[in-house]
Amino acid sequence: MEHLPELRDPNGVAHRPAKFAGDKGYSAGWVRQFLQERGITPVIAHRRNETRPAAFDHEAYRQRNLIERCVGRLKECRRIATRYEKLGLHYLGMLHLGMILLWLGT
Repeated sequence: MEHLPELRDPNGVAHRPAKFAGDKGYSAGWVRQFLQERGITPVIAHRRNETRPAAFDHEAYRQRNLIERCVGRLKECRRIATRYEKLGLHYLGMLHLGMILLWLGT
């Protein structure tokens, strides 16, 4: 997580996200502490075996579903799922093409 690039707007100003949504795989104390130190609200469900309270933004967590379904639809394209394109620029092009095809409904 330390290596994630900063988000920049078109003017080049760096911004931090207000929230970080992750699944239960990111439910670790050090992840939550890392995010909170940077002013980012963690929206991560707790595992059943954790003793922490389960208080988090359920509505924001449910919005992850949109991203999960989009990624799932993109991975129906074999070139994207297997990362057939090895160069990052070419892979990004395939992602753009996949998104265009999803948008057109083909």
